[in-house]
Amino acid sequence: MRLKRCFWLTAIAVLFTCAAYSAFAQVVPAATQNRLTWAAGAGLSDYNPDWNQGRLYGGTAWIDYTPNWVPSVVHGIGLEAEGRDLNYGRSSASPNLREDTIMGGVIYSWPHYRNLRPYGKFLAGYGNRDAEGYDLRRYHDSRNILGWGGGLDYRVYRSIWVRADYEYQHWPDMRFKESHNVITPIGPMHPNGFTIGALYHFGSSRQSTPQTY
Repeated sequence: MRLKRCFWLTAIAVLFTCAAYSAFAQVVPAATQNRLTWAAGAGLSDYNPDWNQGRLYGGTAWIDYTPNWVPSVVHGIGLEAEGRDLNYGRSSASPNLREDTIMGGVIYSWPHYRNLRPYGKFLAGYGNRDAEGYDLRRYHDSRNILGWGGGLDYRVYRSIWVRADYEYQHWPDMRFKESHNVITPIGPMHPNGFTIGALYHFGSSRQSTPQTY
């Protein structure tokens, strides 16, 4: 329930940000209004859960916002909200393993190419994990988590871009041991993996190719 509430709060914040941008865009010079503003998309993820063995598969959704009113020296910097649900491909060693995350943070896309945009990102948010421990007990835990990584966006047609993304996460105090019926954390976990997907860039359809800065 907390993950769902966090997702909707993030989504509402993004919508307010987009609404504020729309109002601001009416007073900025017309020459800047054709630059990329925000994008939404989804993809398929393949992750190492860093728990026992095997892989986890699932879906990822992104919302990216890139302001066009920042100084030229930081053109390409923006905000990203990301949600991911990894719930498939579990190994027999962890038959109920599942990870859900919702994060937001800063993304920087290198803006000097027309159809190719490498990027890096740093995110923070919230993660849920359901797992079966080495003692065969089932665990559910939630943590504030960090994630960082990068990837490549490639424009395939007008406002449609494909994305190849890599992300490395830090989940604090997620490894446990049991002694005398007391469970204590013994270290962090670091799920990581790749996502392949596509995004639609709103605000870039007025021109045949994005402007270079």
